[in-house]
Amino acid sequence: MAGGFHITPALSDTLTILGAAGIVIPTFARFKINPVIGFILVGIITGPFALGALSDRYPWLDWISISNPAGIERFAELGIVFLLFSIGLELSFRRLVGMRTMVFGIGAAELLLTAALIGGALVLFGWQLEPALWLALALALSSTALVLPISGTHSQVGRAALAMLLFEDLALVPMLFLVGAAGKAASGLGLIALQGVAVVIAILVIGRFILPALFAQAARAKKPELFMAITLLVVILSAAVSASAGMSTIMGALVAGLVIAETDYRNEVEVVIEPFKGLALGIFLISVGMMIDVGALVGQWPMLLGALAGVLVIKAIVTGLLLKLAGASPAVARETGILMASPSETTLIVLGAAGLAGILSTETVSFWSAATAIGLTLTPALASIGRYMARRVRQADAQDVDLGPAAGKTVIFGFGRVGQMVADMLAEHDRPYLAIDSDIDGFSEARKQGYSVIYGDVSRRELIVKLDLDQAKAVVLTMDDPVLTARIAKRLRADHPATPIIARARDTDHAAALYRAGVTDAVPEALEASLQLSEAVLVDIGVAMGPVIASIHEKRSELRSRIMEAGQLDVEPSLGRRRMRDSVSSPE
Repeated sequence: MAGGFHITPALSDTLTILGAAGIVIPTFARFKINPVIGFILVGIITGPFALGALSDRYPWLDWISISNPAGIERFAELGIVFLLFSIGLELSFRRLVGMRTMVFGIGAAELLLTAALIGGALVLFGWQLEPALWLALALALSSTALVLPISGTHSQVGRAALAMLLFEDLALVPMLFLVGAAGKAASGLGLIALQGVAVVIAILVIGRFILPALFAQAARAKKPELFMAITLLVVILSAAVSASAGMSTIMGALVAGLVIAETDYRNEVEVVIEPFKGLALGIFLISVGMMIDVGALVGQWPMLLGALAGVLVIKAIVTGLLLKLAGASPAVARETGILMASPSETTLIVLGAAGLAGILSTETVSFWSAATAIGLTLTPALASIGRYMARRVRQADAQDVDLGPAAGKTVIFGFGRVGQMVADMLAEHDRPYLAIDSDIDGFSEARKQGYSVIYGDVSRRELIVKLDLDQAKAVVLTMDDPVLTARIAKRLRADHPATPIIARARDTDHAAALYRAGVTDAVPEALEASLQLSEAVLVDIGVAMGPVIASIHEKRSELRSRIMEAGQLDVEPSLGRRRMRDSVSSPE
């Protein structure tokens, strides 16, 4: 130790990468921004074309820059391997079979038609057919890592995006194989194909008969590190065997993920591999950012932005039109098309593979990698634009909806979960109702489910006047906004003194404020939920039912008295509860 502690360039680069991961992931998560964008920016800033270029003049920059980009290429390759492995985990055979129509119909049409149009445009600009084809296929891919966290998988937009992304991820296998094969001699192509088929079959057989036993042993031992070790062994071995057969390492990783997805241990594997996947993907994206020479691209900004804009427009139009032809609503088609318009992190993988195969030049790979990086950073903005455009379409459609006057109907202001429950109960007893909601997405979904709901902002006095509530049976306020609810209740009572007004209250204080505003009934949801929870707890721990019910009634009466005093009421409020004799005496 006499020589002291020496920081090598490799150790310095490693510290920079790990430090970037430790800062980028929580910082971007705090602002709900996908860390993919952050890693690319870190690569640009710390790379050899920015801070790295100044390290000779300012040695202290070695601590926060990458001095040897080639040194992290192996880590970047490992990041690609884990990325493709995680994609394979999503591509289970059962999932593909369940969504086969959308995946192999719309998904295939979207990828092939987009690639054909982009490739055709490149050929018109003087490109050779083969490089134009591979660049077009790469640019036709969309970002799984960014799109699905934004859209989710349960909304209509999310389900449509998921189907197309699944096909794109599945198409990576033949694409990467063909890119790799294109760089080989034609005489060896058949041998490579045979070896590739043999490797895939071997991985599938091993995964079917050996992997479950290994994972079962790890489960019996109850040691998470065994799951981690087995998973890492499977991924690395599959990648190595794939490379030895003349194919890409990432193809073996993808097939390994597909195999593990069919076992009963898929969820546990996803948990243990998540830290490695996030870090490895971060290293890969940092390496992508390091390849972007911002200074050299300054003079190409018009061409760079023009090329990216052309790709975005083509992809958005193709995706939107295909979804409309498949029966999606105009709003869903427009939002999904814009969301799916940017290139993908897998675009970078295909570009790199095409560059190594000699199909694309280094300058072309650098240019389109920069365009892809910019496209990735724009994805959240595209998502916001897509939602805005979809909202405009839905609002335009909503203006044409007219369900007639409110006379003789119960009018429901707000149509979330509470409003829908009220509507369901009214329909159960054959009572007509009319609901109004200002959430355009909720309105559209409710209309599709058959509810009598119109779009409108109940805070606007003009809408309330137009409804002519004097002839309504009752008005129900279900909005989750205490101030707005009290303000509307006061206005309604002043304009329609004889109309029953029933309001949702958050708690007893809110209920008292609503009674002062003039509501007929206020129902504090927190109060009733708390009383019912208390009743269940007491009964389940062995307290007799009789004393429990008596104490619940006593507590409810106590709260009624408190609301009566706070609300300055002459009679005790019902809080939405009616005695049996009251309901029997009322014909309604």
